[in-house]
Amino acid sequence: MNFNVPTTPNIKPDHLYTYADYLSWQDNKRYELYNGIVHEMLPAPSRKHQDISANLIFEFKRFTQKTSCKVYHAPFDVRLPATETALEDENVYTVVQPDIVVVCDPKKLDEKGCIGPPDLVVEILSPSNSRNDIEDKFALYEYSGVSEYWIIHPEEETLIVYRLDKDGKYIFQQLYSNMAKVNVGIFQDVIIDLSHIFNQ
Repeated sequence: MNFNVPTTPNIKPDHLYTYADYLSWQDNKRYELYNGIVHEMLPAPSRKHQDISANLIFEFKRFTQKTSCKVYHAPFDVRLPATETALEDENVYTVVQPDIVVVCDPKKLDEKGCIGPPDLVVEILSPSNSRNDIEDKFALYEYSGVSEYWIIHPEEETLIVYRLDKDGKYIFQQLYSNMAKVNVGIFQDVIIDLSHIFNQ
């Protein structure tokens, strides 16, 4: 009898991995690739993290129902090719699983997820991933051209918003408290009340 035995990647620190490698790993763990470097995802997030994510997804879906935009939550693969032509799995060295993404270009969506920068990415911090989201992913999203990046601190109940300027650099917009109302930059006239997002 043949059984499908999960394969655990033999990760070498001096090797750069691609999305093709990533797809071959079947050990029931979650990984991300930052420019070919493997990062293992941590265990399931806290309940508060999940509540915030669910509330925000609900709000986004309300506003995107009559548009071409789609909202997805982790685990959902977002492949960020180095160039617009290096789209094959073996040429993609960055794949991330943001907490929430909004994608408005249907051509970027396929059965594997999203290829190319989403219009908006939300990361919800946890004590173990804050450096990744604030430093590493910030740089990845900026370089790849993600128009708007939201970083949520669940314990402090705050939101930081960054938007790309005309030179492709993130500009800090504002630090919002849990009772603030936030204009969603990628949409016209869309405002989200954060009191609904942080309400559990």
